Amino acid sequence: MPQLNPTPWLMMMLMAWLTINVMSTLINSNLMQNPTTPTKMNNHTKKSTAWTWPW
Repeated sequence: MPQLNPTPWLMMMLMAWLTINVMSTLINSNLMQNPTTPTKMNNHTKKSTAWTWPW
């Protein structure tokens, strides 16, 4: 039964798993190096006017 032989697909599975993990680690580390700084919010509140409905 050739489908039970792990030689052909085990190495491909390990290489794919390793590639995905390394790439996700690199992407996450690059994102965490340059975090966006929060901007200061404007404390002024805008005054709104009431909307009069025509009916």
